[in-house]
Amino acid sequence: MPPTQERLRGLLHPLNLAGLFTWAAVAFTLHYGPSDQLAARWGLALMFLFAFFGEDWVPRRSPAHRLLVVVQAASALGLIWLSPRVGVAPVLVVMLVASLATCWPTRWVVAIALLLNLVMFLILRSKGNDYAWMMVLIYIGFEMFAGVTVHASRSAEEARDRLARVNADLLATRSLLADASRDAERMRVARELHDVLGHKLTAMRINLRSLASEDGAPDRLKLCEQLSGELLDDVRAVVSTLRDADGLDIATSLQALAAPFPATRLDLRIAPRVHITDAALAETVLRIVQEALTNTARHSAAGALHVDIAMEGANLRLVLEDDGPLRGELREGNGLTGMRERIEKRGGQVAFGRSARGAVRIDAVLPA
Repeated sequence: MPPTQERLRGLLHPLNLAGLFTWAAVAFTLHYGPSDQLAARWGLALMFLFAFFGEDWVPRRSPAHRLLVVVQAASALGLIWLSPRVGVAPVLVVMLVASLATCWPTRWVVAIALLLNLVMFLILRSKGNDYAWMMVLIYIGFEMFAGVTVHASRSAEEARDRLARVNADLLATRSLLADASRDAERMRVARELHDVLGHKLTAMRINLRSLASEDGAPDRLKLCEQLSGELLDDVRAVVSTLRDADGLDIATSLQALAAPFPATRLDLRIAPRVHITDAALAETVLRIVQEALTNTARHSAAGALHVDIAMEGANLRLVLEDDGPLRGELREGNGLTGMRERIEKRGGQVAFGRSARGAVRIDAVLPA
């Protein structure tokens, strides 16, 4: 699904629908208060709403996302400043905390929530609200409930995604092993045909040819010698066909790996000359693409990962590039370091860089 359609579907997420209903309840109370500040109150409320839904259109925890968080915090606190007596505007702070809990680390969510509540307390006290501390404590309770609920849901989704990735890894590995097993059995049958049946047919043909060359040999003996020759040619053709297999079905295994990443499409291009028969080499290719998929899903706003696999002489070359912009400098974390170590262990080389359109590019060469 294209990223735009995915974002539009995200607007119908239950958290967004609950947020819209909550915002509508706050908007219903905006007419309470000085009439000369009504336009300002509506402006702040709409600013909060646009920033809240705008989070679905920017990468999470990116500079743009942090800016939207600041806009929501400022709008909510500004509305509390303009409506200190109503006591409903702090609900927007609860919405913000719940939204942060979906993607930010817990320690950051707690720190931001404490800062917002401190500012809210100071605003209410400065406006002469004698029960400011009680109101803040009540809303802290709401924030804790919302934050813990969202965090538990987020943990469950992450556990489900991890399980899906492990299951896809097992399916891909099983497919590769099954293909390798079939290939090994095919080679064993080819050797048996060549070593056993081929040799005996050759010996039989030599004897038949010797008998057929004698004077007075019947025509049927000559026919048998001819048929034995044709049968030997057929056996050799079958052996050649078995030996000239297309190699392991790496494409099916790679597509299985990409299944748990619905937001990232795998654009796989394998050159016709690529025939991988070594199971260890195929496993290395699988792990390289798997790590690239994981990095693309975690650190990029990409909608697709492009993978090109081709032969360069006696080497296998992999070029991986997503279509999302790289934010900041490319640093080798544990995933990329593990990829480099895996490739160099097989005597290959890898280069990490930035493509012409600013995306992450991985260029790996492996001995085939």
